Amino acid sequence: MFAVLGRRQVVIAAAAVVLLAGILFSGLLVPTGEAVSAGSENWGLSFQEEGKTPVGNASDAYLRQYDACYAGDPSEKKIYLTFDAGYENGCTPAILDALKKHSVKAAFFVVGNYIETCPDLVKRMVEEGHLVGNHTYHHPDMSAIADKADFQEELSSLEALYQETTGQEMPKYYRPPQGKFSESNLRQAKELGYRTVFWSLAYVDWYQDQQPSHQEAMNKLTSRIHPGAVVLLHSTSTTNAEILDELLTCWEDMGYTFGTLPELFAEEDSQKEK
Repeated sequence: MFAVLGRRQVVIAAAAVVLLAGILFSGLLVPTGEAVSAGSENWGLSFQEEGKTPVGNASDAYLRQYDACYAGDPSEKKIYLTFDAGYENGCTPAILDALKKHSVKAAFFVVGNYIETCPDLVKRMVEEGHLVGNHTYHHPDMSAIADKADFQEELSSLEALYQETTGQEMPKYYRPPQGKFSESNLRQAKELGYRTVFWSLAYVDWYQDQQPSHQEAMNKLTSRIHPGAVVLLHSTSTTNAEILDELLTCWEDMGYTFGTLPELFAEEDSQKEK
């Protein structure tokens, strides 16, 4: 049975629906996990205002309960620079040189093949104060792995190789391959002592035969930068290697400083305590 609404009631009801949709989209309503736990999610962002933190498809508050995050304090002009390293094609030395020139400490999320084939570069990352994080051994879709033992093996096997290579324990920071995740993944990573790191700024830099131009890259990475940004770049990108010195200078001229993932999660921990 349907109620017959007057014109005024229809307008009010429609306005309420629009308002609720706007709240949900803006992330002001914290998701309870249904959308994530139903299956695999691809990490995604909606840039709604230049210079502001974009809206993720899981809110900061939701991620925080699993020791995960995608951005830092939106009131502090600090950047957390991260690189995903699936293989080496000659770009990383130039990237490390630029980071060293600017005294910037970044995080490199590596896979098993990278440590196996480039142990000296991994050692250089560590020696120069960069964090080397876990991007899994084989780079699978982790959201498709239901068995906890198999999930753990992807992380622990990389930990073992890292320790064998560097003589140090691997820092407990994890980035899901391809940004694919599920609520189960987030929970399992937390149970293993890991912090899951997504991102709030990235661009299409991973196609070797379709590299963005110098200017395209600079435009994307300067127009969308924002306080608390966790930036994801790929160390395989020739464009990234070419522009990094200039890019870091530009960000510095804009008033930004650079933080580390331990500092980022220290902020997250303080937020939990409030």
